Amino acid sequence: GRLVGLVEALRLGDPLDPQTDLGPMVEPEEAERVERWVAEAVASGAKVLTGGRRVGRSMFAPTVLTGVPPESRVCAQEVFAPLVGLYPFDDFATALSEVNRSSYGLQAGVFTKDIGRAFRGFDALEVGGVIINDVPTYRIDHMPYGGVKDSGLGREGPRYTIEEMTELKLMVINLG
Repeated sequence: GRLVGLVEALRLGDPLDPQTDLGPMVEPEEAERVERWVAEAVASGAKVLTGGRRVGRSMFAPTVLTGVPPESRVCAQEVFAPLVGLYPFDDFATALSEVNRSSYGLQAGVFTKDIGRAFRGFDALEVGGVIINDVPTYRIDHMPYGGVKDSGLGREGPRYTIEEMTELKLMVINLG
């Protein structure tokens, strides 16, 4: 209930307006795609707790889903939209295993007060980064940001970009 209330309080609008929390998708077709994917998930048994619809041409209402089948696109692919699926688990190991079943691995968020559990999540999750007690989109330039599996190659951030774009070359001079 609390998450749904927080999501419903998010304000859609012009990204130049400081009161806006969420702006439009990159193009109208992306909002249409997400709407189709949500409809497919609902047809397969998912339940929309809030959102689940386009707003205007290019915006998509912040969405919370539950009961999403693992094979549905909103679960099995990278959605890149204001959408979250809630997946209850009886134990932490099962949750980690379910995350690792994905062919994607950009970042994961682990919310816990148990530092041991945080380290277990970090060690076990097959992702490019694990963010503890914050959303997995957290990023600063000094961090090596990037994914594994089908979520990309290499890392972003100034240092990592320079390394990626640099070709090492060796010159040896024998003056003897």
